[in-house]
Amino acid sequence: MKARPISATRPTALAMSIATAIGLMLASAAGSAAGAADYPPVTYERLTAAQSDPGWLTYYRTYNGQAHSPLKQIDTSNVKGLKQVWSYKFPADLQQGFEATPIVNGGYLFVTTPKDNVYAFDAATGKQLWKFEPKLGAESFKTACCDVINRGVALYGKNVYVAMLNGEVVSLDAQTGALAWRKSMFEPGLGYAFSLAPLALDGALVVGSAGGEYGARGFIAALDPADGKVLWKRFTVPAAGEKHADTWPKGMQEHGGAPAWLTGTYDAASKTLYWGVGNPGPWLADLRPGDNLYSDSLLALDPKNGDLKWHYQYTKNDTWDYDGVNTPVLANIKYQDKDYDAIIHADRNGYFHAIDRGTGKLIYAKPFVKATSVTGYTEDGAPIQDKSKYPKAGTTIETCPSFLGGKNWWSVSYDPQKHIAIVPALHACMSLSGKSVNYMEGLPYLGEGFEIKPEPGSKGYGELQAIDVDTGKKLWSHWSKLPWNGGVATTAGGLAFSGSLDGYLYAFDVTTGKVLWKSPKLASGIIAQPSVFEVDGREYVAILAGYGGANPIWGGPMSKAADKVPRGGTLYVFALNKG
Repeated sequence: MKARPISATRPTALAMSIATAIGLMLASAAGSAAGAADYPPVTYERLTAAQSDPGWLTYYRTYNGQAHSPLKQIDTSNVKGLKQVWSYKFPADLQQGFEATPIVNGGYLFVTTPKDNVYAFDAATGKQLWKFEPKLGAESFKTACCDVINRGVALYGKNVYVAMLNGEVVSLDAQTGALAWRKSMFEPGLGYAFSLAPLALDGALVVGSAGGEYGARGFIAALDPADGKVLWKRFTVPAAGEKHADTWPKGMQEHGGAPAWLTGTYDAASKTLYWGVGNPGPWLADLRPGDNLYSDSLLALDPKNGDLKWHYQYTKNDTWDYDGVNTPVLANIKYQDKDYDAIIHADRNGYFHAIDRGTGKLIYAKPFVKATSVTGYTEDGAPIQDKSKYPKAGTTIETCPSFLGGKNWWSVSYDPQKHIAIVPALHACMSLSGKSVNYMEGLPYLGEGFEIKPEPGSKGYGELQAIDVDTGKKLWSHWSKLPWNGGVATTAGGLAFSGSLDGYLYAFDVTTGKVLWKSPKLASGIIAQPSVFEVDGREYVAILAGYGGANPIWGGPMSKAADKVPRGGTLYVFALNKG
């Protein structure tokens, strides 16, 4: 996006910015009186050792993205005794998707809601400590592609950080909710948005942009947690004259999309930041021949300056919206008698990947759903793509998976002891029609029409799968007629917790896939990831229920299958009875 003087060209945006600022201050002041006194600072040292922490300190619990808890008070033998200990129903006007992971530090539990509200609770009792309501203007929601959602907060020091749809990153006092600072990264309503949970590193807060469907050129940026100063900013599409700019037609880089809209992972040992990148713009690949780097790619970055160490591209010249943003999970695997420090990744193109995280070289890629657009990978790791699955303007093709992917953003969980990844998979195909399109700021930049269809021969739309990461082979599956949109959290107690659109939170045996427990019927379907934590020696499981997100907006027959799922958000917390 080209810089422009706001006072001259965006008077309405300026007015909205002032209104938003007032809303921020009022919201903060309202919550500032209700804080508690015992908040333990979240240091980089604690974050690097988060696997042994009783809390759930960051989006995937740990930097490695495994979403795995070492707690084992709740295990396969006693999980049937799990009971609800408290819940909180959010305001009825929030009818969009609840996608945040509950973040826990000490006795504090933090969640975000649609429209970027932040709530703090006593984790053990459910007492509301404070709330932050920015009351964003309509412009902030205009170019939010896939519902007006927020996936959660980051913790660092004694502050809570949230990245908002309007382009602001906000720092709040963790004890009171009082506003510490706010930093605007872009104007709202022109294509960009934030929907991810930030990632706190050593003196840096990392965010990535959304907006690929609007041709907004993606970026990853690091801010100073103390004051919001931008430490570095890296665009995901090379500018003209930069390395790999020639993988785009001349002049199309500026609006090439490739957003970085989901939280990445981090290897503290090698000091490497891993971040996934989404689809190129426009959708219709016939308009932009070439590999289109770094769309649909995994980037290995230096966290101090954003410099690129290596990249791996899952899909080249993407025309199917196969974003490469899904979590890059760090795992130690043994494949064909060789040990690897790997990244494991379930891609939207339908393949489960293992990648050498030191070199970026593909170890293996194996399909986990029906995949006809990408049909395999060469020995050197390049995707093999069926040219007949590329539409042109005025033509239509049929292919699998759909643009929502074999798996969308929902978190995978990896049990490092059992070497098992639990993957929420989606079984749907699509027809895809090419259309002419020109870039216009703030408007969709697709060039394709689509219709989602059931995957032929599947047992339903949703499947929770267990994959042996040493082989890439499926170990067990749990099918659902409805899409399985819930993320996963595994535990050292041998459990995998995940929720479904049917309105239940489930506990599975990680090894066998047997359902050992399911919650009472919840108020809505689940599309979020659970968190597992301990307070005062008691283990808890927390989950947000609240159907919404991409499926009801884009899902066609999948959306119709879930028409009767109630809307509205509720936070649920479960534990074993005391004694």
